[in-house]
Amino acid sequence: MIELRNVTKAFKRNRVLDGVSLTIGRDERVALVGSNGAGKTTLIRCLLGEYTCAGEVRIGGLSPRLHRSEVLRHIGFVPQLPPPLKMPVGQLIRFTASTCGSAPQDIEAVMQQLGLEPRHIHQQPFARLSGGQKQKLLIAIALGRNCDLLIMDEPAANLDPEARRIFFELLAERQDRTAMILSSHRLDEVAALVNRVIEMDCGKVVLDDRVADRIDLAAVLNCRLTLSRAEPVIARTLKAWGFRDLGEGRVWQGEVAAPDRLRFLGTLSRYVGLLADISMQETVPRERLKVYKR
Repeated sequence: MIELRNVTKAFKRNRVLDGVSLTIGRDERVALVGSNGAGKTTLIRCLLGEYTCAGEVRIGGLSPRLHRSEVLRHIGFVPQLPPPLKMPVGQLIRFTASTCGSAPQDIEAVMQQLGLEPRHIHQQPFARLSGGQKQKLLIAIALGRNCDLLIMDEPAANLDPEARRIFFELLAERQDRTAMILSSHRLDEVAALVNRVIEMDCGKVVLDDRVADRIDLAAVLNCRLTLSRAEPVIARTLKAWGFRDLGEGRVWQGEVAAPDRLRFLGTLSRYVGLLADISMQETVPRERLKVYKR
């Protein structure tokens, strides 16, 4: 699917990519991690054909620089920073759908699944949307097409827990037929979504490791928490995750998307002194199973 051979990119005298060679198959979900300045974004821009570079880049056997239009028709891309577009949302949906041969209705269907109602924002300029609305729309544009490769840069950063869970479910529908690259500076944000980790530092690949692929992206964790005492601060946090108060602020129950387990446990770690008991059981709800087996 993706082949990089001795890819090098320099800006003036600063070498940002230094001899990167990688092969990524269609069945792989890759976490591209590293600190700021490691070369992740530059590598992504080379894959999108935005930069010239030394070495060889091929996606599906084609050069993304020489055959850019054809290659981009098969790529769904979610950038880390939303572009400063003044185009109305409805026009943006129609334009992006026309460039990749998909239907605007497919993009709007994903928007609705993520909790973003198209008719309410059709006339609004993209730049005036909230950060969360922009992120949902960019994800809908990427997922509302038939693509062979998804490239996502911090894709769930501005999503609330419920939208993140739906986002993971949408990825689960595509995981067997779409290669995925998820770029992040924090491995714990994407670890449960991937089956391969590539770490970059100073423009080089310093780690390339296969990881256990045992988490069902469609699964949820049924969680029950007991606190030693009721506290408003943890109550607000649990309500934001969709938890219900079962007993005077001390017993809470809710669901967490299985790929979000590390993020949820990291949130709870701030209140570890209040936790008296915690149980988490993984399930795939029956109504969601119908979606993934269609």
